[in-house]
Amino acid sequence: MNKMDYPKVKLFMRDNFYYDEPMGMGVHEPLHLQNEAEEDGNHLHMIGQELCLVATDDTNKGRIVGIVLAERQVPGNMEDHRIYAESSEHHLWGQNLRFLSKVERDANLFKRFGVSELLYSYITAVDAKVRGKGLGSRLAASLMDLGRSQGLPLMAAYCTSYYSARQKAALGMVCVHSYPFVDFKDKQGHVVFNPPPPHTHVQVMVIRL
Repeated sequence: MNKMDYPKVKLFMRDNFYYDEPMGMGVHEPLHLQNEAEEDGNHLHMIGQELCLVATDDTNKGRIVGIVLAERQVPGNMEDHRIYAESSEHHLWGQNLRFLSKVERDANLFKRFGVSELLYSYITAVDAKVRGKGLGSRLAASLMDLGRSQGLPLMAAYCTSYYSARQKAALGMVCVHSYPFVDFKDKQGHVVFNPPPPHTHVQVMVIRL
């Protein structure tokens, strides 16, 4: 993926990620517009690292059918993510960021595996029309190969979807930490995310590269 792809990638995520991902299921707020400028900046920064992937259908004018946003991370990024999450002015997207930041700090993969950097698979999305054909697995496997070529020691993915975790497990990734959605509550004690079964936990999946 390159930065010229991003306008189409952004539309693709709107149609195939934000409201299909378990924490966005049934949400009636415009998630794709919350923290929009900051998220655009984050995504473009990832693309600039040359670790993001895009799959296209060359029989249909190069239509995007799958994407991976990924980046190289170091320990200091955990605090950056916490600060960014706390600064979000949008309630639901801010809760999303705070939830993932908590899981990230609890898992602390850098300390757990004794590494100073890792490859973080942030978003994987596949066009709804071509799901179930192995494209997500091919994207994940390609990302692993790319990480190896860059000398990264570990790849991690925080799978909020039961199916994405199962897909990653089939590629040799293992769950080293999980967190139930029902245990994450707002300041009033209300459960924030309540996706339908079988999506019950976020699972931190890893593989040594």
